[in-house]
Amino acid sequence: MAQPKKAASIWDVARLAGVSHQTVSRVVNGSPRVAAATRDKVLEAIAELGYRPNRLARSLAGGAAESVTVLTADTSLYGPEAALRGIEKAARALDWSVQISVLDPADTHSDADIIARLPRAGEPTIIMAHDEPGMRAKQVLLDQQPHAMVAIGPYTADELAASPWLVGMDDGKAAAEATRYLLDLGHATVHHLAIPTSTGTFGGGKAHRAEGWARVLREAGRTVPEPVPSGWTIAEAFKAVQPLVADPEVTAILCGNDHLALATMRAAHLAGRSVPGDLSVVGFDNTPFSAYTTPALTTVNQDFESVGRGAFELLRHRVDGSIPRPVPGWPEPELIVRETSGPPSS
Repeated sequence: MAQPKKAASIWDVARLAGVSHQTVSRVVNGSPRVAAATRDKVLEAIAELGYRPNRLARSLAGGAAESVTVLTADTSLYGPEAALRGIEKAARALDWSVQISVLDPADTHSDADIIARLPRAGEPTIIMAHDEPGMRAKQVLLDQQPHAMVAIGPYTADELAASPWLVGMDDGKAAAEATRYLLDLGHATVHHLAIPTSTGTFGGGKAHRAEGWARVLREAGRTVPEPVPSGWTIAEAFKAVQPLVADPEVTAILCGNDHLALATMRAAHLAGRSVPGDLSVVGFDNTPFSAYTTPALTTVNQDFESVGRGAFELLRHRVDGSIPRPVPGWPEPELIVRETSGPPSS
């Protein structure tokens, strides 16, 4: 009979990270007296070994078992799912528990409903604020417990700099880069298949991608076509994009995410248009499948998992001011050129 695997110890973590067990203890307990590079090595070792600090021992030593609640409208979309993975890894490494509460976009959420989702007053909370439910929850918790919340979302660099509770990436800037790339290839203009955006009282949503796309076209003096709205699913995108790909004057499409790009490639194939010979297609997010489509998808890489880790570290800082404010450690969104983009056919 196989022996059960022995749980990793603080000594195992120290050996793997190449540090002392005292340093591991400082990282686990959130001490500011650890260099950032050393902290990262220890956290990686903790995650690799699956080390779980002894909660009882920490409690007896004067510490406390901690928890974080994540409010999100959808855990199936790639961005929120990857950010959740980052939050969970960072939280687990420090023995925090993670609770997820889903805000149904079809429901109207009152202030009381949002507060009732937290297990206790002042519960440290991370909000996925990229849609109407998330934007509303962000506003409610900013009013109710501003020092115990962090929001993740797509915002401009200025918005991120002005909001100490906000973590995210400037995907409008990335959309502008992708649009400029397609224009530089020689396309007369670039069309846009857009993901849903929030347009209500708490709006903002993910319109930054469309704004970045349109801004570059205007600056270049090109025609700004009407964006084609799509739902989140591949089926919705496939239906929405069919008239666009059937138009031979359309030579380049920037898609709001990689699932929309996949639908566009399928619609182009059925319309008898080759990618990239007749039509260039660029996605967004660099989902795991994007490198393995045929042809491989040109897209914009966004490190959502690192953003999730950063959100958790920022939340710890806001809850406990003795923990240094973390420095964003994730890369800027980056265009990944593969095989679905090229110059227009002559």
